[in-house]
Amino acid sequence: MRFMMLVIPKGYETAPPGMIPDGERIDAMTRYNEALQKAGVLLALDGLHPPSMGARVSFAAGVPTVRDGPFAEAKEVLGGYWLIQVKSKEEAIEWAKRCPASDDEVIEIRQVQEMEDFEPGVGKARYERTRAALKATT
Repeated sequence: MRFMMLVIPKGYETAPPGMIPDGERIDAMTRYNEALQKAGVLLALDGLHPPSMGARVSFAAGVPTVRDGPFAEAKEVLGGYWLIQVKSKEEAIEWAKRCPASDDEVIEIRQVQEMEDFEPGVGKARYERTRAALKATT
């Protein structure tokens, strides 16, 4: 089972462009990331720049509209993620509990949808081609 562990840092929605965690935070997260890797559960991870450096594309009436960040209506935004492969939601929760998160951070855990989650035959060939193409580029 694959799970995304999503970091939601309070206040990041108003962080200035280029904000980077301090060295102590980076060191703590690096040790945590290494533990995930050594356990063989880590598939991918990345930190994200603040929304002030991002953009949103909305599709009202099918017409794409681009807005640059920051986004005034945002109450919670992602600061980064881990993609892990574990045996259960409970195991994912145990890994999240080990994260050296600060008091103003929340980790949301979401299971990744797999082909087996859908009815037999629903988009299977297209899904498998897309996944194969992604693996070929990484």
